[in-house]
Amino acid sequence: MKKIYSVLVENRSGVLCKVAGLFSRRCFNIDSLAVGETDDNSVSCMTIVSSGNQRTLEQIEKQLNKKLDIIKVKTFDEPHSISRELMLMKVKYNKSNRRDIVEICDIMKAEIVDMSKSFMMIQICDTPERIKLLLTMFKSVSIVEVARTGTLALPRCSENEKE
Repeated sequence: MKKIYSVLVENRSGVLCKVAGLFSRRCFNIDSLAVGETDDNSVSCMTIVSSGNQRTLEQIEKQLNKKLDIIKVKTFDEPHSISRELMLMKVKYNKSNRRDIVEICDIMKAEIVDMSKSFMMIQICDTPERIKLLLTMFKSVSIVEVARTGTLALPRCSENEKE
């Protein structure tokens, strides 16, 4: 079972280390972690994806709420949220596979953002599942390098939420 934690924290040094230490000390696993400033530069948002049984996931939320640097913790499940990752992938290409690469990018709505005589840089922003699918589709091509963000997520929009 997976749970997404959207954690608003004070934007200052050492906060990430404290949160990571909390997970480490209690042997909780972090599947994905992304951190960035919010519209208020004194507050950052950590999006943490973790998996475990129901008890473990509840324990994570309780422990996060105890930390002083944490302003607010929101949790939601994958079906009730919109999740995205960004991936940059550098591939080696030649005359024989160039067309296949372009077709896969077209199908997957990935974009070629840089190119040289024998390398292409491909960018995709999509769900974690589709990112994995794109990587699988490029297994036959020579992948040189991959960089991925952690999962970013927000709960789905609802007509009865507060503005």
